Amino acid sequence: MSENQNLLAEQRRTLILDEVRRRGGVRVNELTRRLGVSDMTVRRDLDALARQGVLEKVHGGAVPVEASTHEPGFEAKSGLELTAKEDIARTAAELVPPGAAIALSGGTTTFALAHRLTEVPDLTVVTNSVRVADVFHAAQRSSGSRQGAATVVLTGGVRTPSDSLVGPVADQAIAALHFDLLFLGVHGISVEAGLSTPNLAEAETNRRLVQSARRVVVVADHTKWGTVGLSSFASLEQVDTLVTDSGLSAEARAEVSEHLRRLVVAGESERSEDEPAAAADA
Repeated sequence: MSENQNLLAEQRRTLILDEVRRRGGVRVNELTRRLGVSDMTVRRDLDALARQGVLEKVHGGAVPVEASTHEPGFEAKSGLELTAKEDIARTAAELVPPGAAIALSGGTTTFALAHRLTEVPDLTVVTNSVRVADVFHAAQRSSGSRQGAATVVLTGGVRTPSDSLVGPVADQAIAALHFDLLFLGVHGISVEAGLSTPNLAEAETNRRLVQSARRVVVVADHTKWGTVGLSSFASLEQVDTLVTDSGLSAEARAEVSEHLRRLVVAGESERSEDEPAAAADA
């Protein structure tokens, strides 16, 4: 990469994280040459990524954290891939027709999606995310008793570091419900492991969400591809649609297309030829 001082910190850190994950570790001097920035800038970026829990600093560089068991908290994850998450949320919101019964799992991308859905009338929203429920409740408070406001069902359960509610209480509540669309955030997605998470209890709750949904839509930025958590909870064949960002490589897109019915890349072609609009089949 040539000298480019105009890269935003977010973009730079995304490139650094991609490089660390792809190569299994990088050195500071390699990053300074690749990014065309100072040693001090790279070290600040590594410090920020280490605080977010997505890599570990070592002498002279950085290595990835152990993906199978590490579960960053909501605040740590919320600072990653902000632009991609907003693009994904905007595109995913277009799949939701008025009056639908939908479910949103926990996660920072579903949190971004929730903000986009507050203006869609007459939704019934099932969620095991405290953060997602708060978005709809805040919208209702600010607009008063607005006609068409969403009805929100928050499952009970035990709170995870990502502010999801999991465990037997959540599982039982979800098993008794049925919804048109499930929007599912994931820790990792791959051909071999499918959808995965480092939290065993969250994996079981996510299985229940998938079982209760007519259609499953995964919302995940490109950095989730190839990441494998401790516990798999669904295969790619159980997913109807993946909504992702343009950072997903051509190779990954080809692999996804072999296993999923529909791939939607935010900002690019957003509907497969053989699938009608969501409003027609929801």
